[in-house]
Amino acid sequence: MRGVGRAGTFRSARASRWAALAVAGLVLTVPGCSGSDGSGSGGAGGTSGARSASPTSTPAGSPAAGPVVLNQLPGQAFYVSDRTNAAQQVGVLRSQGRSAEADTLLRIAAQPSSQWLGDQGAREIADQVSRRATEAGRTAVFVAYDIPHRDCGQYSAGGAPDAASYRSWITGVAEALGDRKAWVVLEPDAVAHTLDSCGVKGDLAAERYGLLAFAVQELKKRPNVRVYLDAGNPGWAQDPEDLAAALRKSGIAVADGFAVNVANFYPTDRNAAYGNRLSAALGGKHFVIDTSRSGNGSAGANSWCNPPGRALGEAPTTETGRPGVDAYLWIKNPGESDGQCGRGEPPAGQFWLPYALGLAQAAH
Repeated sequence: MRGVGRAGTFRSARASRWAALAVAGLVLTVPGCSGSDGSGSGGAGGTSGARSASPTSTPAGSPAAGPVVLNQLPGQAFYVSDRTNAAQQVGVLRSQGRSAEADTLLRIAAQPSSQWLGDQGAREIADQVSRRATEAGRTAVFVAYDIPHRDCGQYSAGGAPDAASYRSWITGVAEALGDRKAWVVLEPDAVAHTLDSCGVKGDLAAERYGLLAFAVQELKKRPNVRVYLDAGNPGWAQDPEDLAAALRKSGIAVADGFAVNVANFYPTDRNAAYGNRLSAALGGKHFVIDTSRSGNGSAGANSWCNPPGRALGEAPTTETGRPGVDAYLWIKNPGESDGQCGRGEPPAGQFWLPYALGLAQAAH
């Protein structure tokens, strides 16, 4: 995920926030994509971590943690889940008497973030999360991340084995959402990787565009589902006209818009300018911005893999004050590693407490 830094956030199969805490201590294992996101874009690993049959089970050796009660924020449109890795870690910290760290981590856990859907259990997770969100009077946000040849074999490698499997997978997700309100960010990096040196070219690119268009159509059959195709980030060099053409082949005309900065760190002003240029090339399509880790901006186009010194960005909201920007979203889940970047970091998708606390402490 060039310059996207998705490694680990999306991804792989973040699929399951229901994954059990598989590692005792500060690192919690989750299935997740590694590289394309930053919840940028990243790398080479695939789904990491054991999945648990029970979303509430606690791994052997981990301290027993009581449930964390997270209220829905007044005026907030999006769902705050108590099943996220951050929320689970707050419970662990409380059980250990580490209340100051727990309070800091609540800056992440108490905000609505996205539920990644990967290869395992996507239909069931989509059903359960959207159901809970509806019961709370809120809208769930999902990231669909299972496209074949995902992430060019980097940190978040994997995805459906073939086109038929992907069609079945995305149809199951759409059916699970039913008539509930949900926003879906569709396949981080999938379009942009057809325009860089990834190798998804020719027939493979044509297949990918067709699968994305199919996914948009399936999801838009659901009356209350909004769909945003991923469209890279300002540091991922693309010609706006080429990217717009690829998005058209991928079903942007039927989608509600596109998403920028997924798992990356670029500041909101720069993302808005990038999105506005692309919107103009697409006849005025609206877009959403991932602000999850944009508080201190980017450390450079090549610094998408757990760069130090970053901070949480604007809280999720539909009240952006920017024409054409439908929402700021926390698409990348703050605190989940972008991948093993060579400095001793956890694999992509694993919750990394020191990094999460740093993002929260640095937030303005």
